Amino acid sequence: MSGPGSITGWLDGVRAHEGVAAQRLWEGYFRRLVGLARDKLNGRAVGPDDAEDIALSAFKTFCLGAEQGRFPQLNDRHDLWQVLVMLTERKAIDSARRQRAAKRGGREQGRVEMGDVVAPGPTPSFAAGVADEFCRLLDALPDELRTVALLKLEGYTNSEIAGRLRRSVATVERKLRLIRRTWERPDAHG
Repeated sequence: MSGPGSITGWLDGVRAHEGVAAQRLWEGYFRRLVGLARDKLNGRAVGPDDAEDIALSAFKTFCLGAEQGRFPQLNDRHDLWQVLVMLTERKAIDSARRQRAAKRGGREQGRVEMGDVVAPGPTPSFAAGVADEFCRLLDALPDELRTVALLKLEGYTNSEIAGRLRRSVATVERKLRLIRRTWERPDAHG
């Protein structure tokens, strides 16, 4: 049952672009997201991005994605947390990569820097393109590799994935290499 004060009710509200629902989720999850980002950054700011900036960006991406229907399997607090963790970890990793590239005196190839972007966030068409590409990449994988990829994106360690799938860590690492090779092929990108 989803009531107006429940997580599922707030998720419905975010999908309907209700600011109050987003505010409630923000209040309930933001500190946890900051802690997660801080852990991923090893407790230090990375360039212009600190843990709060990363958590804010991840939450904004979540809200925009929910409004646009990009999370159709988002049904409860467990689903919500998995999505928020994945987005926060991706944002933290991207921030660290940008900082490392800047220290090397250049940008990572194919990456857009914040100064190159006019709007404060991705355009709807860009976000839709990223979501489409993500779906294409997942569709290029057989079921077990897709499961490994999704668990990795959700932030599970190789050991945790091995335990969940009842496989060895070496098998999980081999599957991750296979996923990377599959995704690096030109035909995996449509």
